[in-house]
Amino acid sequence: MREEMAQREAAELRRGQRKPRSPHGWGLLEALWLLAFYEPVVTEGHLRRKNLEFIFIRFSAWEFAGCDKLWAGLVTTLCHHVRQHFGALPLSVFHVLGSRPRFASGFSQREWILKKGTCLRLWGLLLVLAVGIAILLVALLVPGIKDHHALKVVGSAVASLSGSSLVLGALSILKNFLVSEKKKIERLTNSDRFAGQLGFMSKIREEVEVLVDYLAFMEVFERRRLRVVMEITSLDLCYPEKVAGVFNAMATLLSDANAPFIFLLAVDPSVIVPCLEQTGCMKGLADNGYLYLNRAVTLPFSIPEMGARSRLRSVAAAIQTREDLMYRIIADNVAKTRGGCCGRGAVAAAPSWKEADSEAVAWIHEAFRCLHDASDVLSRYLPENGANVRRIVNTIPITLRLLLHRAGGAVALEELSPRAAAAWVVLADRWPCRLSWTLQCLEDGGQGRAAEASGKSLWSVFLEHAGELSTLRQPLGKVLSLDGDPELFQAFLARDFPFGAGEARQLLGVTVNLDHSIRQQMGLLRAMARLGRAAPVSRGVQCVPHGA
Repeated sequence: MREEMAQREAAELRRGQRKPRSPHGWGLLEALWLLAFYEPVVTEGHLRRKNLEFIFIRFSAWEFAGCDKLWAGLVTTLCHHVRQHFGALPLSVFHVLGSRPRFASGFSQREWILKKGTCLRLWGLLLVLAVGIAILLVALLVPGIKDHHALKVVGSAVASLSGSSLVLGALSILKNFLVSEKKKIERLTNSDRFAGQLGFMSKIREEVEVLVDYLAFMEVFERRRLRVVMEITSLDLCYPEKVAGVFNAMATLLSDANAPFIFLLAVDPSVIVPCLEQTGCMKGLADNGYLYLNRAVTLPFSIPEMGARSRLRSVAAAIQTREDLMYRIIADNVAKTRGGCCGRGAVAAAPSWKEADSEAVAWIHEAFRCLHDASDVLSRYLPENGANVRRIVNTIPITLRLLLHRAGGAVALEELSPRAAAAWVVLADRWPCRLSWTLQCLEDGGQGRAAEASGKSLWSVFLEHAGELSTLRQPLGKVLSLDGDPELFQAFLARDFPFGAGEARQLLGVTVNLDHSIRQQMGLLRAMARLGRAAPVSRGVQCVPHGA
């Protein structure tokens, strides 16, 4: 959108159009003059303008999730950013003196028409003020007339009445300058008087209409089209009623056909649809959240499957956020250059910690290299969601440090490598349910040691108990929905990373990104299933008396 904006701007200048202006610097004085004494006109030339400016506003619904009225937070964010973009003074003057642009009659190219009524009223007030001041001065200074109290009263009354009108206008501008639209709406939301009345929404609507008229005025002034782009994120983290409130606010803002608003709604439909279906906004739509989304969203764009290059870029961006690793490398380099400055006591006290830390940093960098290597098969199993990629990148350093600490160094880890540990973290993140099931099957019945001794692989254990998992699909439905593609799980464990029981036992103690409560739930379900199968046998046993 920014590139499109720059290209259109350059194309308009090549066509010989006038250069756009902004309400900053000297442009602020020009904007105030036009606001006070001129009325904007939408001409044919203005409608033919192709250059435009996007005003980007990011609204994170999670920041306002604790508010009673989440949609009010959306409106206040909109008002605050528009005020911040153009400045507080032009908007304050527009509240008092501004007017919405009107369409030109015919093919006239005049974009500004003098406000004759405003000018006449102003000149009239100034004339009356001058006359009143003149009468007052004559009554006070001219000899022979000083004793006439009537002239003093008339002069002071005329001057005060005309001057008070000017002062009231200035005070109104000052009030709007000090009290922003955001504060007005927040005051309304905090008031119990308006909370349950129709007047509450009308007040909010009035503020939005003033904002829309102001944007239309600034379009003519800046000589380009304006579009306010609201990026709504984190909506799938809020309560259902808050989600419905944001959709209602969007409908309110878009109810005007000429409203210059564009909403970019970044959500997961699988989360949003159940939230909408739990609220009362589905009446008349057969409780179908997807139907509601289809009617509310005018341009659906489902992000396609992420390619290999996009996944590697996502990993690189997540790795760059690990400043702690970069800092430790720099600190180690500085320590090496100052190695001769330390005493023997300091050198003898800290070598084990420094060696362990440098060893962990080396392992972490090797693991990240494997993740970012396009030729490594591990990069193909990275998730498409950026949040999951960041989770993996944040988990790998902790896992490797714990692994080296428990083993007492890399020398003791003969079977494992940084690449294997990184693959284990990816496995736990992509398929938590199936991995937990496999580990629980290893644990139940003391199979762990036997499988470890026989060199049994995790995939063979999973295949052995896959039928039992399918019978528990209903109670484990929500947990199973966390897993990725089952075919990728098979390729991961059976072909690319055939983890054995011994490696699983070694890595399980340092696995921090796997919810262990899932395995506990699976253990209880397996135990109940075994008891259910054993119950008919116990009912067939008869007690024999002691005497017999």
